Order: sequence, then C-alpha cells, then structure tokens
Amino acid sequence: MRKIILSVILITILVLSIFSIHLFVESSTLGAHVVALKLDTGDTAWMIVATALVLLMTPGLGFFYGGMVGKKNVISTVLQSFMAMVIVTVLWVVVGFGLCFGPSIGGLIGNPMPNLFFQGVSANTAWELAPTIPMILFALFQAKFAIITPALITGAFAERVRFWAYLLFMVLFILFVYAPLCHMTWHPDGLLFGWGVLDFAGGTVVHMSAGWAALAGAMFLGKRKVQKSNPARITYVLLGTGLLWFGWFGFNAGSAVGAGSLAAQALGTTTVAAAAAAMGWVFLDKILGHKLSAMGACIGAVVGLVAITPAAGFVSIPHAMAIGIIASIVSNLVVSKFPKGKIDDALDVFACHGVGGMVGMLLTGVFASKSVNAIVGDNQGLIFGDATLFLIQLKALVLVSVFAFSVSYFLFFIVNKITPLRVSEEKEELGLDISQHGEYL
Repeated sequence: MRKIILSVILITILVLSIFSIHLFVESSTLGAHVVALKLDTGDTAWMIVATALVLLMTPGLGFFYGGMVGKKNVISTVLQSFMAMVIVTVLWVVVGFGLCFGPSIGGLIGNPMPNLFFQGVSANTAWELAPTIPMILFALFQAKFAIITPALITGAFAERVRFWAYLLFMVLFILFVYAPLCHMTWHPDGLLFGWGVLDFAGGTVVHMSAGWAALAGAMFLGKRKVQKSNPARITYVLLGTGLLWFGWFGFNAGSAVGAGSLAAQALGTTTVAAAAAAMGWVFLDKILGHKLSAMGACIGAVVGLVAITPAAGFVSIPHAMAIGIIASIVSNLVVSKFPKGKIDDALDVFACHGVGGMVGMLLTGVFASKSVNAIVGDNQGLIFGDATLFLIQLKALVLVSVFAFSVSYFLFFIVNKITPLRVSEEKEELGLDISQHGEYL
C-alpha cells in the first residue's frame, strides 16, 4: 500500500510541476502586500548568503542531535534533519508559502491558491515588508525556517520513532501548526501581528511551536526501553553547535531582510547572547557541583541562540547578554528538574527550545527598545516603565502554547492511527540505523 501511495505522490507532483503554467493561472493581484520590486543589490546579495546560512543550520542540528544519541541511532537521527530539507522544501513550493504568506483568511491562515507551485512568486516583485529583494528570495529564505522547525522536534522522540511516521507527522505539522503560527505572527494581516506581538526571527513561530510539539510527542510516544545511553560522539555535538551558531547569523541578522544597521545589530545581539548563555550554563553547572562539560557549553550556547531569536532586532547588546544568561539559567534548572522518569524528552527539546523560546519572547517584552528599532514604538519593554508590550507577549505566549501543544498532540494521534509511530521493542533494541535504514556507523 505504501508503495502505491508514494508512487501516486511522485507522479502527481511531477505532472503538476510540468503543467503548472497551464493549470494555475498566475495573477498579478496576489494581495495588498505584494509590491513592485525596488531592487537593492547589497540587500539581495546579503539575503542570498543568509538563506544559505539558515539552510546550513539543519544539517548542523543533525550533528548536534546525532552526537547525543546512542551509537546505533546516529544515522537515523541525522537523516531526520536531512529529510526535513527534502520534504519541507517540496511542500513549501507546492502549498506552504501560500498558507503562510498568501492573502489572509481571518488573520489565521493564508489562502494558498494564488501561490500554488510558486505561481506569482516572482523575481520581479517583492513582499511589502522586504521591498528591496525579489519575492522569490524572500520566499526561499522563509522556507529555511519551515525546514528546521520540525527537525527540532525530532530530538524529543529520538531512538524510538518509525521513519515513515515521522515524515507524515512532519507534513501535517507544517500544514496545521507551523503555517498558521507563521501567518498569524509575520503576515501584516495576521492575528498576532495585529496585536503588536514582536518576534524578530522565530521565537514563537519556530522554537515555541517546536518545543511544545516535542513535549506532545514525548508524552504520546512514551519512554524508550533504555532511557540513558552514552552519547555517540561529543565531537559531533561540538561540530553541530558550531554550524548552528554560524548559521544563526543568517537566521537572525537575515531577518532584517536587508544589509543595513538592523542586520548588524541582530548579528551583535546573537553573538553576545550565545556566548553569555554558554558561560551561564557552565558556571551554573559548576555552582551546582557538576563538572564543566563540552555538552553543557554546547547546550548553553544553543539556548542563548534560541532565546535571543525573538528579540534580536529589538534589544541592545547589554540586554542581549542578560537574555542569554537568564535563559541559560532557567533552561538548565528546567532540564535538571524535568520529570524524565515520566516523560522521556530524549534530548531536552522542550526544556531548551521550548522554554528558551518562551523566555526569549517574554524578555522581548521586557527589553525591547525603540532606540534599537523604531517599530517598537511607544510600547517599549517593561524595563522602560511600560507593561503594555510585556502583557501582549504574555497573552500570545499562552495562546501559542495551547495551540501548538494541543494540535501537535492531536496530529501524533492521527498519524498513529494511520501508521504506528513507535518501532517495536526488538527494532528499538537493534537500533534505528539498522532497523529503519539498513545502515550503521
């Protein structure tokens, strides 16, 4: 049956790709937010580089996660990230971009029809909020955010998920969790955008959604047969952290959608927050009586990168340092107190990405400054004496948390009805590399 379904999918996409010019009529009226291109070659060059940097984060994540799991699950774990690049890219072109940035339907989701198979996603027009780069470049930059989000979730159910079930969940997650959150947060007609929610580069859209989905997945799939195993390669974790940190400059500085002062500010806050968080994590480990470990330094740096993501273009350098330290302390304590005996979040995705994203989102409401970014306006952060923005961020945090967790849990339930999510105990014992892919280190 699976062979038939996969054949139908391949043939359908192939036929629609070949005849899309006849099947889907390109419209010049794609919504009020598509404008004439005012090409800036500097902005365009930077955004091409930033797009490549963000894509590099996903294989970096594969190494980061792959080094943490047991040796018999490394290939499967890395491949889960790699296949996100494959599946989500195709899905994004077919329908994903339109769901996120198409004409708004009630501020909740975009109408995908005008942009099916990238119809109307032109090199000669621009997105209203990025008028100096071609719309196709903006669309491809946004695709990389969609790619890494389901890849982040995989760390929670590592070492026990069936690969085909994961691929199905990934597709459904993009359609029913990521796309609505992206539209509500980053589309000018989106619900959260209208509230005044600030999310510079994806603390809400990427990290909170992935974190809550990870918690839902860990709860739904249940515990691994053996929860503790020696990390396969800590050097992989170090390599993955370096690639993530490097790529994150595209993630955050690229979200300025131009090669200007705001991009430079976001690059600075990203650098400082990651360093401060890594320092905070290892210092706290020592204070609590643990050794200063390579794993701790890597996890701390990534938590800092997560936390600064929503705030990167809204806060000062010193406040970025504070965000990194606060987030690393909070996440470290959540990791140590997380009920691992009851909920097996294998690689602490919720405690690091979910909690880190929430801390960053709230601290954006504390430290956002109009002196850094004029879009903040008079509703500055709590530290400047105004609680308005903080309360907006808090309200959005509650909404996004409930939505991302509940819908993700439901999607795991649906996928499990279609095809079992968990491998058998025998295959788990054998390892996913052999049982799922017939390969091994």
